Amino acid sequence: MLALRSTAGAVARRARKAASRLPSTSARTLPKVATAVALSARRDYASAALDNFSTRSTVVQLLSNIGSKREVQQYLSHFSSVSSQQFAVIKVGGAIITEHLESLTSALAFLNHVGLFPVVVHGAGPQLNKLLEDAGVEPQFEEGIRVTDGKTLAVARKLFLEENLKLVEKLEEMGVRARPITSGVFGADYLDKEKYNLVGKINKVDKGPIEAAINAGCLPILTSMAETPEGQVLNVNADVAAGELARELQPLKIVYLSEKGGLFNADTNEKISAINLDEEYDYLMSQWWCRYGTRLKIKETKQLLDGLPRTSSVAIIHPADLQKELFTDTGAGTLIRRGNKLNTSTSVSQFEDLEKLKEVLVRDREGLDARATVDRYVDGLKNREFKAYFDEPMDALAIVLTPSAETSLANLATFTITKSGWLTNVADNVFAAIKKDHPKLVWTVKEDDENLTWFFDKAEGSLSKDGEVMFWYGIENGDEVKELMTEFTKYGRAMLGDANLEARLHRAARAASGMSASMHQPSPQMQQARAFSTSARRPVSKTPRTTPRSLAFPFPSRGYATTTNPNPPFGNKNSSNTQPAKVALIGARGYTGQALINLLNSHPNMDLCHVSSRELAGQKLKGYEKRDITYENLTPEDVRRMEEKGEIDCWVMALPNGVCKPFVDAVDQGKGPQNSVIVDLSADYRFDNKWTYGLPELVNRSDIAKATRISNPGCYATAAQLGIAPLVPFLGGQPTIFGVSGYSGAGTKPSPKNDVENLANNIIPYSLTDHIHEREISSQLGVEVAFVPHVAMWFQGIHHTISMPLKDKMTSRDIRQLYQERYAGERLVKVIGESPSVKAISGKHGVEIGGFGVHSSGKRVVVCATIDNLLKGAATQCLQNMNLALGFAEYEGIPLD
Repeated sequence: MLALRSTAGAVARRARKAASRLPSTSARTLPKVATAVALSARRDYASAALDNFSTRSTVVQLLSNIGSKREVQQYLSHFSSVSSQQFAVIKVGGAIITEHLESLTSALAFLNHVGLFPVVVHGAGPQLNKLLEDAGVEPQFEEGIRVTDGKTLAVARKLFLEENLKLVEKLEEMGVRARPITSGVFGADYLDKEKYNLVGKINKVDKGPIEAAINAGCLPILTSMAETPEGQVLNVNADVAAGELARELQPLKIVYLSEKGGLFNADTNEKISAINLDEEYDYLMSQWWCRYGTRLKIKETKQLLDGLPRTSSVAIIHPADLQKELFTDTGAGTLIRRGNKLNTSTSVSQFEDLEKLKEVLVRDREGLDARATVDRYVDGLKNREFKAYFDEPMDALAIVLTPSAETSLANLATFTITKSGWLTNVADNVFAAIKKDHPKLVWTVKEDDENLTWFFDKAEGSLSKDGEVMFWYGIENGDEVKELMTEFTKYGRAMLGDANLEARLHRAARAASGMSASMHQPSPQMQQARAFSTSARRPVSKTPRTTPRSLAFPFPSRGYATTTNPNPPFGNKNSSNTQPAKVALIGARGYTGQALINLLNSHPNMDLCHVSSRELAGQKLKGYEKRDITYENLTPEDVRRMEEKGEIDCWVMALPNGVCKPFVDAVDQGKGPQNSVIVDLSADYRFDNKWTYGLPELVNRSDIAKATRISNPGCYATAAQLGIAPLVPFLGGQPTIFGVSGYSGAGTKPSPKNDVENLANNIIPYSLTDHIHEREISSQLGVEVAFVPHVAMWFQGIHHTISMPLKDKMTSRDIRQLYQERYAGERLVKVIGESPSVKAISGKHGVEIGGFGVHSSGKRVVVCATIDNLLKGAATQCLQNMNLALGFAEYEGIPLD
């Protein structure tokens, strides 16, 4: 099985997916650790009581809160191996200076007090927009570039100097010497004077002022202004300036600080932890979700990295997580490298250089008889079926023995990675390729291996015995797992005999050094080739380990782009389904039905064919322009007959609770040829596990795409779940939801809850306990909630005030960041600072979440959420589900603000 091995002291970016599973206390510790180091550094600077070595040691010790001492020291060594200005270029957006100045300066203080000098270049776009608007000047953009006239440039120049000084002064307060560099670095010509006016295209970078600042012991803090040879100041985008600076300095890291904290896969809503461009670029560019800002950033990053050494990489990260990104194997944001393309071989003869293969298998294993053992192993491969995976320089090599007649399991026989291979994430690419080819895999690893945590994240189960850990994935049959466990318990790593190269090398080393064959300790030579793991924080199971699906909610595990399904269940349909879907709406009299009709009217791929309403039968449908439609009074028998003939692709049930079952049964009985979809807007099937719950922002979208029976969530329940979900792991008790809806939520049937006269100067509470949405929210989140609904005078829109007790103390900023990260990339969820208003959400198709008021104790937070009950609370969400299930783009036909 596995001969996993790393070069001694390998600097690895292993298990980046594990970053999202770090304990919550670790995430909250980061800002505190940063502040502690900054304060410590300030005292050091002021009193000179500690020398540089002591400060560095203190920082290394404090960084151990987020990673092992080994990780921190190795990354420090790596970053210190180049000249000071070649460590990192860090681009800081204007919003970061405004909203996260403390986190930013604490992070920079960290770096400076361990002897690192990042080159910082900042912008001030949001501040400039506000100043111009306050001055009555409408900001103008052409193709994303700010048109800059003389007045705008004057405002911008003054603002940039102020923001630069703000950052420099804050760093000086923290004991960090910083030097403002506001001119003299970037030379430029006009980008297009007629089109953009005073906007520059950088054609020269003078690194002299940067080197002078660093030689004086100061952090260089640059604005993104440039000058022509004649001395005319020109405006330049800060991202562009950072890229040109990187081309000149050729740093190890180019860091873009972002409030979102990385790039996101809009298909899965997961942050993309790592991208290897040589392997993945074409695939990523072909994905339906890779568009807008994400597509542009990946494209620009490729253009930048193509002109830099392969040792350079780009990181997109939130400033509070900068230390974790730079000094730990797991990272925290999105890491982008050029990487290497993968090759495969299925026979020894396909290797162009057999000696090189043997050198790779034996490297760092120069124990007694190692070369002879590898020779025999390679000869044995000539008579076995296998598939080898490797990059061009062979920094990574894996050999998988394919399943035989005796077993359906593939066996990962050897896996060897160099330091460079770990740094460029080739290991993850190799494993993704293996998983694509082999649905079932088993392998073993030494319990003290430094990469153990990485393999836990690749496996679905594990078992430990006598210092060895067996891993597997893809095994669902209980008998198969039991047999595998029995064999491993009885024979350990040797259960597959000579398949395991590592076991053979250990045996050869023990025999050659005179060790007894019954002993389990490797020879001194073999010990030198393996570093003891200090990063394997997860305990090894003594019983099979599987991950319950519930553990992935509400935070899905962080996915590498390489693990994205190349044939997603609805990705192909988005690009190939061009036939209009035939839709029938049952129960169209209500407000929700009319809202859905309006949406379908503008949808390019939906054809509303039938609208049923008993009260309106015979009347002409208004608001639908694609065809003339007359309301019908369809019976269940009519529905069964239409389904049997395949007349409808999607049935939408917009009926009151407890009414739609006969129509659903009729569709089931009809068994149409195209297996039509049902979306039910009532609560009738929200607790039926045979139906898919259709809240795309919290449910796996691929589940909705594959579903034919979808239960649309309730309006109150949608906003409440989105308002609570990011904090579920941090709750210390029962959330209480105070919800107020406009009277359209009470429907069209007259009642005290939609009587305008009764509601005047009034608010009416109802269903004070056991409301059906209380049950719905609780069952979906897995947390008991208390929900008290009210109705008020306005027509449409809901406001939730949600009070939540916390297990541990948290700050408002910590909580807001959790929400921003959770909903980054979600186009219908907006996280804001202030409390959202009903007036702002009415008529809009999304949800706004804000407030984030924390009690003085730090252990209770109040979050507010608003939603239009007729749109995202019903019709808009219904259309999202219809799009996904019918194979269209999720937001097709939905106006996006």
